[in-house]
Amino acid sequence: MKEEDVYLHKLGEREIKPTAMRLLILRTMSRFERAFSLLDLEIALDTVDKSTLSRTITLFLKHHLIHCIDDGSGSLKYSVCSSECNCDINDLHVHFYCTNCHKTYCLRNIHIPPVSLPQYFTLESINYVLKGLCDHCSPKRK
Repeated sequence: MKEEDVYLHKLGEREIKPTAMRLLILRTMSRFERAFSLLDLEIALDTVDKSTLSRTITLFLKHHLIHCIDDGSGSLKYSVCSSECNCDINDLHVHFYCTNCHKTYCLRNIHIPPVSLPQYFTLESINYVLKGLCDHCSPKRK
């Protein structure tokens, strides 16, 4: 499958009408190897205005094409979801924020441990962020 067809398929899976701008933004989002911020997108797509990026992020979030991460840095981060992800509680995974380089990573293979809530409490979302040094910043790597 050609690269463009992959992005068309991703949009179609989430019932998002493909436009040239949405394809460009999704392609750019998919190329990040870590979670990215609105500022990261603005820099990567310097010819696209901020309001278009914001509207597209909102649309992609609504259709569960991307998910949002509050890593405590003061800037929300985003990451493209896998095809199997429905962004429900069972799909949630751990995120890692590097305190040195300030990058946020999705640790998709580490699921959030189950939590027992008191009676009448209803879980709607979880924000599980680990903080420390990533593999590039860790002194153990050097």
